[in-house]
Amino acid sequence: MALTRAEIAERLIIKVGLPTAQEFVDKFFEEIARKLERGEMVKLTGFGNFELKLKSARPGRNPKTGQEVTISERRVTTFRAGQKLRNRIDFKKE
Repeated sequence: MALTRAEIAERLIIKVGLPTAQEFVDKFFEEIARKLERGEMVKLTGFGNFELKLKSARPGRNPKTGQEVTISERRVTTFRAGQKLRNRIDFKKE
């Protein structure tokens, strides 16, 4: 099950009493998108970092036809979890 924007806003309304939670959530994610669009890294302390990486053009293949194609150069967003988040989600074997 995925956590959606609507669920985040609903939880903020219930747990924090933030009446404009939906607007807050929308603006929060819009600001992250704007920073990434400008090529800036987004650091959320205790959570992780979003950054852009440039993927070079490379040869590929159309899976339906088998025809060779060139996959163009493009920017991709990556996320790297911070140490605190990694510690929380890490499965410890005992």
